[in-house]
Amino acid sequence: MNGSTSRRVGGLALLPPLSADEERLLYPAIVAGREAALLLAAAPEPSVRQRLERQRRRGQDAESQLLRATCGLVRARVLERGYRFGADELEAAGIEGLVNALARFDPSRGIRFATYANYWITKMVREAVREQLGVSDSAMRLAVRVERLRRQHPHRDLTPEDVARALGIGRERALEVMRIAQDVSARRRGSAPLPDLAQDAAVPSDPPAWVIEALRRACGEDFEAFWSYTVTSASLEDVARTQGISRQGMAKRLEGCRQRVRASADAERLQEWLDAQ
Repeated sequence: MNGSTSRRVGGLALLPPLSADEERLLYPAIVAGREAALLLAAAPEPSVRQRLERQRRRGQDAESQLLRATCGLVRARVLERGYRFGADELEAAGIEGLVNALARFDPSRGIRFATYANYWITKMVREAVREQLGVSDSAMRLAVRVERLRRQHPHRDLTPEDVARALGIGRERALEVMRIAQDVSARRRGSAPLPDLAQDAAVPSDPPAWVIEALRRACGEDFEAFWSYTVTSASLEDVARTQGISRQGMAKRLEGCRQRVRASADAERLQEWLDAQ
């Protein structure tokens, strides 16, 4: 891959990723630009229109900067699934997710755009991968839950009985789902790379506000890391690298988050939401 290609995703020129503070500095201009666009639709007087058009352009410039600085997530989501970057369908799906995220993003919700965009990019790439694999949605959902169980119990070999009990299915169905998960994982490491099932569950069109708020209350400053690892299924290594700490240190912080979530008043409701993913 040449240098010029590596600096573009879906025709968009990449910018360096923004910090949380740099992102937040763009939000007021984005909000003001969107408000100006609504007011312009009402055909105001020329003097007012000029001011609103300038405000809208500033907002559009801020959105463009945010979009281009987050394009790297598309590359990351494709690469982590074992596909070479440049798989056109996956790249296009990731860009579609990024654009959807920008259109739906509400800065007032208190979540970083990078976190929100990662959710949408992952969603759209998952759907594209599922189509390429030809795996049914129900089988994929169950296989994902198997992988989540393995992530929760890394030092334990899960039995079909464990899986059947945790997923509420019969033993034969548990064996089938475990074989699907193992087959996909094995082929992903082989000559025909396929996605990691742990990162390919179907997700709702948008994370409910109450989920974000409940997890933020429980996790505090570790919310972004917990969300990335638990909901969008980023690897522990990636989360640790993003946070600038060791893998072991990140694992301890995430376990602390899990304990606080389990002890929270929203624990049962949150578990039901996560199980549905």
